[in-house]
Amino acid sequence: MKKYLKSYAIVALGSVIFALAFDWFFAPNQVAMGGITGLAQVINALVPWLSVGVLAFVLNVPLFLAGWKYIGFHLLASSLFSMLVSSVAIDAIAAVYAFPAMDPMLATLCGGALMGLGLGIVFSQGATTGGTDVVARLLKLRIPWLPMGKLMLAPDFVVLVLAAVVFGGMEAALYGAVGLFVTTRVMDTVLYGLDTSKVAYIISDEWKAVSDMLMGDLDRGVTLLQGEGGYTGTEKKVLLVAFKQKEIVDIKRRVHDIDPDAFMIVCDAHDVLGEGFGNYRKEDI
Repeated sequence: MKKYLKSYAIVALGSVIFALAFDWFFAPNQVAMGGITGLAQVINALVPWLSVGVLAFVLNVPLFLAGWKYIGFHLLASSLFSMLVSSVAIDAIAAVYAFPAMDPMLATLCGGALMGLGLGIVFSQGATTGGTDVVARLLKLRIPWLPMGKLMLAPDFVVLVLAAVVFGGMEAALYGAVGLFVTTRVMDTVLYGLDTSKVAYIISDEWKAVSDMLMGDLDRGVTLLQGEGGYTGTEKKVLLVAFKQKEIVDIKRRVHDIDPDAFMIVCDAHDVLGEGFGNYRKEDI
């Protein structure tokens, strides 16, 4: 029970941050945003007596009904909770205080970062704020290898085009596109972390010394792969090692000291799981 209460408290916090970003930076500066909230913003510009919070709630209902079968009860319940909190918070914050307008680019960057933080917190608990977040979550079931931020881009850009038409110019939509980019980057950072891990493939005649150095001095696991030179046909040992980004300079220096002729390929690696890295959680997205 405590686990669920903590999870819903975190979802509520993320939802309020999301609402604050909208009321503080997007709404007063007429910066368009994607998703159902952005669509509600467009409709509100045409029909001012309909509040953004109420519109977001009404527009979300069909999406939740459509997603019921695929996303499960926990995700549905937590997402409904997040949607309710964010919808109420948007209207409540707007009623309590009207934020003044500021430089549109500053509003776009700060608003995008704050909204990305809020969405990242909500998504980290296996919930969504509704709208295109639900669409992205459903797409994630079919395309699990794409980050959530990228899955949200397509439907959000459609909303930005509508905003450009309604607001009578491309400026609001272009600012919105910048904000959307910042939002997805910050959200993915919250979800997947700042410290991008690395994977290195090392081919060296001194493979034993390199392997001993990696395991003994740096306490990194090493996997030996069997390789063969395409031109010479000579058999080679290929070392596969995963490590933190901050270790890359030290590893390259040490490998070079052992074998200046070593062939080394370093690649980015996301979600490295296991000893010395992260652990898998069922709710991870």
